[in-house]
Amino acid sequence: MKLKILAVLTMWAAISPVLASAWLGSPTPPGRQAEEKPPTDPSTAALEYKNTKYGFSFSLPAGWKGYKIVAEKWEGSDTRKGDVERGPLIYIRHPDWTKEKPRQDIPIMVFTVEQWDSVQQGNYLVNAAPIAPNELGRNRKYVFALPPRANYADLAGVEEVDDILRHGPLHPFWSK
Repeated sequence: MKLKILAVLTMWAAISPVLASAWLGSPTPPGRQAEEKPPTDPSTAALEYKNTKYGFSFSLPAGWKGYKIVAEKWEGSDTRKGDVERGPLIYIRHPDWTKEKPRQDIPIMVFTVEQWDSVQQGNYLVNAAPIAPNELGRNRKYVFALPPRANYADLAGVEEVDDILRHGPLHPFWSK
């Protein structure tokens, strides 16, 4: 029971600043008008990343032309049994990203349906904190998810990535 309470408190501590800023909005200094940015609507996106290996596509705004794909692995562990699960972690990287000035990536964790069910049942932790990934979509073989705390970095482009993700840019299709 204490672990569940700790998990809820940890999750609340992580998301409450984001929710507060979303609810309150940011104040505009006197004498200035707030700039309105048009939302990044995936239906009008100029780019589409297509991954035929796992069966999904991802809509990107025109400003991401020249993006890179960085492939890594996620790892999850069962703290009770000592088992370890692994899977693909795909980063969509903004074309302006450099080592000197990194930008916020768009990370996509790929789980088999069985792995995802285990994570959802709390059998595997894929993050140091007991916070589960956020499902972005699924097909008959795979579940695509955003890692916990994926966009809490203090990097350029965090707001842009949040806006992209807000519009449901991941589109699963049936894989073989």
